[in-house]
Amino acid sequence: MFPRRRFLQTSLFASAGVLFGKKVEGQQLALQPVLNKPVVISTWNFGRRANAAAWNILGKRGRALDAVEAGVKVIEADPKIQTVGYGGLPDRDGKVTLDACIMDEHGGCGSVMCLEHIVHPVSVARMVMEKTPHVMLAGDGALQFALENGFQKENLLTPESEKAWRKWLENAKYEPVINIENKVVAKGPFRPELLPGNQYNHDTIGLVAMDAYGNLSGCCTTSGMAFKMSGRVGDSPIIGAGLYVDNEVGAATSTGVGEEVIRICGSHLVVELMRLGYSPEKACKEAVDRIVKKDPARAKTLQVGFLALNKKGQYGAYALQQGFTFCVQADEKGSSEFKPETIF
Repeated sequence: MFPRRRFLQTSLFASAGVLFGKKVEGQQLALQPVLNKPVVISTWNFGRRANAAAWNILGKRGRALDAVEAGVKVIEADPKIQTVGYGGLPDRDGKVTLDACIMDEHGGCGSVMCLEHIVHPVSVARMVMEKTPHVMLAGDGALQFALENGFQKENLLTPESEKAWRKWLENAKYEPVINIENKVVAKGPFRPELLPGNQYNHDTIGLVAMDAYGNLSGCCTTSGMAFKMSGRVGDSPIIGAGLYVDNEVGAATSTGVGEEVIRICGSHLVVELMRLGYSPEKACKEAVDRIVKKDPARAKTLQVGFLALNKKGQYGAYALQQGFTFCVQADEKGSSEFKPETIF
C-alpha cells in the first residue's frame, strides 16, 4: 500500500505513467531505469558496511527505499557501534532509547522516538509510514505498535554499554568531546573505558540513496547522545532536521549534536538550497555557516555534519569541525571514504 503522508504531491499523479508504467496499445510497459547510475552515501566510516548492504539492492535495480533500510539495519544490529541500535550507550538512567526516521520518493515518511527494546527502529519507522495515518510514534506507543506488528522485545543494553554507563555514573559529567569516537576507534572498535574523563560524543548514521530509476530515499537512526536526560530527542527522528527527501531535488541527512540541527531545520534547508541551484557541498556548507552565525563561540565546542545527494547523482558534505567522514558507493567495487571540509 502507498504511504498516507505526502510532503509534496505535485508530481505524484502527473507522473503516474512514469512511476507505475503506462498502457500503450493495451500492453503494460515495465518501468525502465532512467539513469542507470545508482549511488548511496552514508555518514562516518562505518557507513561502508551500510553502503555495501544497500548496494546489494541498488545493484539489482531495486528500490532506494528498500536499500536505505537494509543498509542502516546492519549498523543497528552491531553491538560494537555504541551510538546506534543494539548496544547503544544508554541515557543517564541506564535505558537504551532509539530514534529513527525514513522517507521515500513520494514524500511519505515515518518516525519513531524514545523507542526501547527493538533492535531495528528504522523498520518500525517504515511501518509507521506504510501502515498508519501518522508520521511519528513515541515511547510506549511506539513500542506497543512494534510489538503488535511482529517485532520482538529484546534487551538492548549490552554488558559493554552497561559497564560504560556505570563508569560514567562515578562523576556523571555530561561533557561531549568532538569526534572522540574517531580518535578512539582509529586502531580498533570503540572502547568507552579508554575515553579521557569518560567523556562521550555521538555518531549517528544517516544514509541517502538514488536507485537506477532516479528515485531518492533516505533514513537516519541513532541511540542518541550518550547519557542524555531521559526523554531527550535529537534531530535524527525529525523529518526536515535529521533527514529530508524531495524526489524532484535531492536528499540530505545530518549527524552530530542534534539540537543545533533542529534549530535550523538543517536537512530541509540543505535540500531547499539545492533547489535554488546550490551544489550539494555548498548547500551543506551554508547550513553549517548558519549554525556558526547563531553562536560562534558555542560552534567551536561541538560537531555537526551534513551530507547531501542531488537528483543528478552529485553528492557532497560539510562539517563544523575536522574529523567528520562519509562513505560513497556508486558501483559494485565498494565504498570510498571521504573527509569533508571544515569551517574552522
